[in-house]
Amino acid sequence: MLSALLVANRGEIARRIIRTARRLGIRTIAVYSEADAALPFVGEADEAVLIGPANPAQSYRNTEAILAAAKSTGAEAIHPGYGFLSENAAFAAAVVEHGLIWVGPGPEAIAAMGDKINARNLMAAAGVPVAPGTTDPATTADDAAAAAAGIGYPVMVKAAAGGGGMGMAVAADEAALRTEYEKVRAFAERMFGDGSVLIERYFPRVRHIEVQILGLADGRVVALGERECSVQRRNQKLVEETPSPALDPRQRADLLAAAVRAGQAVDYRNAGTVECLFDPTSGQFFFLEMNTRLQVEHPITEAVFGIDLVEQQLRVASGLAPTFDPDALTVTGHAIEVRVNAEDPKRFLPGPGAITSWVEPTGDGVRVDAGYGPGTVVTPSYDSLMAKLVVHGTDRADALARLRTAVAGFEVVGPKVNLPFFAELLDNAEFVSGDYDTGIVGRMRQGGAR
Repeated sequence: MLSALLVANRGEIARRIIRTARRLGIRTIAVYSEADAALPFVGEADEAVLIGPANPAQSYRNTEAILAAAKSTGAEAIHPGYGFLSENAAFAAAVVEHGLIWVGPGPEAIAAMGDKINARNLMAAAGVPVAPGTTDPATTADDAAAAAAGIGYPVMVKAAAGGGGMGMAVAADEAALRTEYEKVRAFAERMFGDGSVLIERYFPRVRHIEVQILGLADGRVVALGERECSVQRRNQKLVEETPSPALDPRQRADLLAAAVRAGQAVDYRNAGTVECLFDPTSGQFFFLEMNTRLQVEHPITEAVFGIDLVEQQLRVASGLAPTFDPDALTVTGHAIEVRVNAEDPKRFLPGPGAITSWVEPTGDGVRVDAGYGPGTVVTPSYDSLMAKLVVHGTDRADALARLRTAVAGFEVVGPKVNLPFFAELLDNAEFVSGDYDTGIVGRMRQGGAR
């Protein structure tokens, strides 16, 4: 097992990685920005290194500063968490070139899945279903219009190098397509340094379901169930649950098998997620993208499988076998996660500020992964995620009941907080029934039914 681990991230995911590493007897090193000096993860690590100012480009995305911190502290490995540099193939390669261990898939797998068009083509060749779409970038608006005419409207216009729900727009006709194409291309060039655009079939009613995969040290790829991620705002997830209430046993088996094929196609090692769109009308699913890292919502998978995914990541990186039997995986109960963000519960606009009171819920089956606490400050420099509230019940009804109690018992005073939205969602008949899709938040805000 590794002896010293640098965590190249911040907030709740840094705390979460540090917690498992310390349990395993691994010395932990945190890196932090000037804005984060007072956050809990800094004090919980065995050692902490200041790497720059609040601007992520000068701190958490500063590869030279992070590698220098690893060298000065004697780190043996780097865990990138999620976001920031976690899916940066060049950084992963630099870590390896510096003689360190990268806790994640190899740079080749990251690069292969980082371009959505390339990823689509690889998955199609591996027998993973993909939605109708372009196999090459649409380099002009005319190319995009020609592709859309062949696919059929409505279409999704997507940045090929995008992620996290950014760089996406829906076009219902050619006029809208030409407008959105130029917007997405310019956004992608500015945000990702790559203006490549793909055109893909858009499904008006669809569910977002992903599969947790783990590439083991011996080369096998296993699927650790699926996660339903259809409660979203601006194409970004707010709530996740497992198992998905949408799938029957045959659909689940087909989805998990396809995700394993996806991992095998790129010789995947370590934790990753195969994200898919599921059309409840036809019962078909389509590959969306592969996230070559640990996901925000990994705790619900841990809850139903009784597996520490960060521990498995560290074991794979160390060349060790997993702590579980890959041939005897079983799911127990139902788990749900809600993302507690510093944003208003109506329009979901960021609302940073100083936290004057912070009370976390407790009880059987309740877990809180928090990056903040009383006396800390949520700054506008980073994502608005403050904590993840996770509940685990004997079944979905039990999990919903526990979540209602936990949401009511979670108090955050100071910044804006979206907890009232979750209370509203838990009283929503569509969500409670389990028969919902990615349009549920929009319908809630418009006061309409499907």
